[in-house]
Amino acid sequence: MPEKILITGGSGMIGNRLSEMLIDQGYEVAHLSRDSNKFSKYKTFRWDVKQNYIDENAITYADYIIHLAGAGVADEKWTEERKKEILRSRVDSANLLYDCLQKSDHHVKGFISASAIGIYGDSGDQLVSEESILADDFLAEVCKAWEASSWQITNLGLRTVILRLGIVLSNLGGALPQLARPVKMMAGAPLGSGKQYMSWIHIDDACRLFIRAIEDTHFSGVYNAVAPHPVTNKEFIKELAEAMHKPLVLPKVPEFALNLVLGQKSGVVLDSQRVSANKVLQTGFTFEYNYLDEALESFYDKKLK
Repeated sequence: MPEKILITGGSGMIGNRLSEMLIDQGYEVAHLSRDSNKFSKYKTFRWDVKQNYIDENAITYADYIIHLAGAGVADEKWTEERKKEILRSRVDSANLLYDCLQKSDHHVKGFISASAIGIYGDSGDQLVSEESILADDFLAEVCKAWEASSWQITNLGLRTVILRLGIVLSNLGGALPQLARPVKMMAGAPLGSGKQYMSWIHIDDACRLFIRAIEDTHFSGVYNAVAPHPVTNKEFIKELAEAMHKPLVLPKVPEFALNLVLGQKSGVVLDSQRVSANKVLQTGFTFEYNYLDEALESFYDKKLK
């Protein structure tokens, strides 16, 4: 019998790719979704976090739960209302899963949740690991609450893994198309000082890590999901221009201009995050994309030659 994986946030960028990769490896996949779309490729159970409702068949279906649900951090302006939504969508959904697991007669063997390296805040040039001091800005507070709400599932005796994702690279969404757009128009430039570190991971490696967390029962607790070689923003934009066969013509985009356009969100692109992948590497996990140029070529090289 193939193992059954229940995914929250399954229609998002990571959830989509992860579902495909799980199916390819012989797993069964179902999604928890606000609307049970009859056109979905996947079995879909309904839940509504705001109404505190979940179809309990979802929990009794699952061997493993992968929790990716959460309002997009970079999607909209950070109004007070939006900030509450970013926090609530992550914490309330984990609490709902916890309550349901507590009450139902299930056979779930493990719970794997996403988090983000935003928990470390702006760490400058310092290499941070899972043991490092956590920041206290807005995104860090969101991540701390998100992780606490997922971690309570260990109280039910379930193996729980939290993957702190770096910048997930995909040409189908997330940060990469936004960074590539100006480069494509020959207006690419480093952001701010350009010296801030970016800790990234190729979407396929991120998904392979989620699958590894299901399969390897030694996985437990918190891991940074980042490739082993973070780069500065200046290096990132330079390598991106090379992969796209475009010149870099502009000087840096000044910090004040970014603050003007992005407001509080400017920290997302200006904060320096140099994050260690050592803990994941020590598990024996091997990255398919260790270096940025390999990752970017997987998206751009084929099309642009």
